[in-house]
Order: sequence, then structure tokens, then C-alpha cells
Amino acid sequence: MLDRDGYRPNVGIILVNARNEVFWGKRVREHSWQFPQGGIDRGESPEQAMYRELHEEVGLTRDQVRILGRTRDWLRYDVPEHWVRREWRGHYRGQKQIWFLLQLTCRDSEVDLRASGRPEFDAWRWNEYWVPLDVVIEFKREVYRNVLHELSRFLKMEPHAGSFPPARGPGTRRTRIAAARRQRAGADPAVNLDGQDSPCRPEQP
Repeated sequence: MLDRDGYRPNVGIILVNARNEVFWGKRVREHSWQFPQGGIDRGESPEQAMYRELHEEVGLTRDQVRILGRTRDWLRYDVPEHWVRREWRGHYRGQKQIWFLLQLTCRDSEVDLRASGRPEFDAWRWNEYWVPLDVVIEFKREVYRNVLHELSRFLKMEPHAGSFPPARGPGTRRTRIAAARRQRAGADPAVNLDGQDSPCRPEQP
């Protein structure tokens, strides 16, 4: 489902804990990190799509979070042509997103990256609010910068000055713990498969 300008409606999720740290997910079999996001299905409101994506990608339900705020308007990014499926080229430009800021109200052990049969992430961690944008795929960075600034007012945080911090690297303690838990649970290697209606190739974030 595309709008008249070629953008696919989408929702993004910033999930924070009691320390205002954000959920930071590592894409399956990739070295890029991102927030949960996904398309809005026909007939869905942005809020309905947000709760569905929250469960599919993070394994949480509406009873385990609280909405703190959302962006006022759509935020857009263009997807480079080589990421777009051949049959969508010339029609699809990128994503337009409404972003939600959520507060986790349960224990973080309730996060389940395998709630869906097609997981988006194979590791996660809590990160300081001003996330390292150098590990985000390049064409999403401006949207991330804008949404973090816009939603920071709901947390009464000081505006961020200067460049965002560099990545701490994937080998953090929480990442290693999450990986060890998956191994103990006998998790199969995750496969990143986008939905049938996605205009982007399977490896496209």
C-alpha cells in the first residue's frame, strides 16, 4: 500500500525502560542496529499497527507498555533503488512513518525476539537514549536523528548537542547474555524474511 507520492505507511517504535534507555535491536545476520518498525496494513490505524509490530518484533503486548507520546507528523526517508524489488521500481520511493515512544511496564526478561515465526532481530540491548547512528543504515539516519529529538520532550531530556555517540560495538555484555540465552534455548539460526507485500528486497531494513 503506497500513497500518491510512492511512500509506504509505516510505524516506528522507541521503547524505553525506567532509566530512559532505549531498546536497540540487531537485525538478523547483519551488523546494523535499529528500532522496531513495520508497515501499516490496509484498514489499520498507526496505533493498531504499532501494537502488532511490537508483538511480532519484540514479543510484548499492549498490557506490558505505556504510550508516552508520538510524532506529530509523518517522517519520510527514501530507499536507494538497488534496495527496491524490480517490480516496484518507478513506483516505490520509501517509507513514511509515525513514531511512538513507549515505556516498558514489565520486566525486560519478558522481551521475546522469537514471538514471531520470522524474527527481525537476533540480539538486543538497552542503549543510552542518544543512540549511535553510525550503526544505523545510512538512509535512515536523518529520520532517527529527528525522531529522537522530537520525542525527547516526553522524557524531559536535555536536547542533544553535537554529533551522536559512536557505537559501542556488538560485543556488549547484554548482547552476549542474549546470545547465550538463545543458545541454551536451542534457538535455530534466524532468517530475515520480509512480508510478501514488502516493496523491498528481503535484506532491506
